[in-house]
Amino acid sequence: MLPKGKLPVVVIACQVLEEMLDRLLPEHGRSVSQVTFMDYGLHRVPSKMAGTLQEALGKVEEPSLIVLGYGLCGNGLMGLKAGKHTLLVPRTDDCIALLLGSYKAYRHEFATVPGTYYLSKGWLEAGSHPLSEYEEYLPKYGPKEAMWIMDMQYQNYERLMLVTHTPADLVEYRPAAQQVARFCERWEMRYEERVGSDAYVRQLVEAAMALSQGEELSQAARRDFIVIPPGSEIHQDQFIR
Repeated sequence: MLPKGKLPVVVIACQVLEEMLDRLLPEHGRSVSQVTFMDYGLHRVPSKMAGTLQEALGKVEEPSLIVLGYGLCGNGLMGLKAGKHTLLVPRTDDCIALLLGSYKAYRHEFATVPGTYYLSKGWLEAGSHPLSEYEEYLPKYGPKEAMWIMDMQYQNYERLMLVTHTPADLVEYRPAAQQVARFCERWEMRYEERVGSDAYVRQLVEAAMALSQGEELSQAARRDFIVIPPGSEIHQDQFIR
């Protein structure tokens, strides 16, 4: 049990961050009382995200610092209520910045090629990518209709990028990513690779530990993270930098 005046830390995050958080959280011993990884597919239906996460928050009985391993994700976090808890959220549009290692890295890639579809180890393992979507639509709609749906979703993308956190993962997941890339040649997407960084997720964990001890966030941390106090809720304008 944490000393009086300190908050237990509860992590609720997308499975795409599971590997990094599993590695980083044990460094902080018993400070983290609960960790829940939500299904990858939740990001595909942003309209259901807030409700699903609200249920998860509701299961946390003791007032806690809830660390959300999500970006705004297509406005999926909008309206999420803190209730009796304090929420800590990365100030980013989606989890791509968390995979790349910083918001600056994300903005660089966005400025270079705005129409980029990102792949990661987690999304490849979960089958969350254009090829798997087409294979899902095929028996429901047939080849012509299924491809029409795909064209509507992906015809404006210019680049497919695999982001991993180690060179070894890059080698291991390259064949699966290249299979997706061959499918995406229909839309003339070019294929690229990046070795990302755990820096942003590490900073998220460090910010959580500081807040849980009653400390103030640094000025740099306040730029990268949003703190939602008890009784408040998440709004889109909080993510504007």
